[in-house]
Amino acid sequence: MAGVQDQLEIKFRLTDGSDIGPKSFPTATSVATLKESILAQWPKGKDNGPRTVKDVKIISAGKILENNRTLGECQSPLCDIPGGVTTMHVVVQPPSQEKVPRHHSQISGIGAGIDN
Repeated sequence: MAGVQDQLEIKFRLTDGSDIGPKSFPTATSVATLKESILAQWPKGKDNGPRTVKDVKIISAGKILENNRTLGECQSPLCDIPGGVTTMHVVVQPPSQEKVPRHHSQISGIGAGIDN
């Protein structure tokens, strides 16, 4: 029965309450691989979907999972229910605004809304 213990059944809960999965993953699967799977399975009709793996955060048992960790390393004792499905929450980070110079955003506000 070691094969069953080496797999985790996971569903990914999106912020709108919908799910991706459940799908079975080996405990040796990296968090980065989980994110790639989420990207590949992201519902086509949803707005604000992730563009890259960097846009995705996975939260399990209240902790943000790190890309270089495996499922086995991140596994919570609550996941030890035989035949149970683990729900992990998915958060999509908004696109970074770092490329916009600070003074540009201040300048763009000048004169906004004035119709003379």
